[in-house]
Amino acid sequence: MAIINENEMRQDAVMNAAKKMVIAARTAPKARGLNTIGVSILTGSDIQALAQVMLEIGEEQDNHIFVRDAGNVKSSAQAVVLVGTRIQSIGLKTCGLCGFKNCEAKDKHPGVPCAFNTGDLGIAVGSAVSVAMDCRVDNRIMYTIGVAAKKMGLPGKDYKIIYGIPLSVSSKNPFFDRKK
Repeated sequence: MAIINENEMRQDAVMNAAKKMVIAARTAPKARGLNTIGVSILTGSDIQALAQVMLEIGEEQDNHIFVRDAGNVKSSAQAVVLVGTRIQSIGLKTCGLCGFKNCEAKDKHPGVPCAFNTGDLGIAVGSAVSVAMDCRVDNRIMYTIGVAAKKMGLPGKDYKIIYGIPLSVSSKNPFFDRKK
C-alpha cells in the first residue's frame, strides 16, 4: 500500500483543474460561433516573470493594486490561467451595441471592441472559474494579471483584452483576504 501525502499531489490537482478550465473557456458559447478567445496556462518561472511585470507596472504608475497583486501572485499562485479576446466584429448588419451603427462602421475603428468580444470573454472566464470552484481550487479573476500579460504578449499579441486567474490549493484563499 502506498501513502500519498497531500503536499505531493497539490500541484497535480491545480494543473488538472487548470486544464479543465481551459476546456471550459474553449467550449463556452460564442456569438455566431466565432472564436476570438485565446487561453493559456502559466506555471513556474513564467508566473514569476508575470509577477515581476505586474510589480513594474505598479511601481511605474504608483498603483498599489498592481504591487499588491504582484506579491500575491508571486507568493501563492501555483498556476495562472489567462483568457483573452481578439477584437473582431462578428459581421452583423444591424446591432449598434459597440456604439457604431453596425459592424461595417465599427470595422473602421479596429481598436474599439465589439460588444460580443467582451461578452464572449466574460462567458469564457465565468465558465473557467466555475470549473475551478467545482474542483475546490482557490482562484480570483484579476485584471491586473491581464494588463501585465498583454504587455508580455501573452496569450498572444492579437489578444487585446485579457483576464488572469491565479490558482492555489491552500488552507485559505490567498487571493481574497489581502492587505490593502
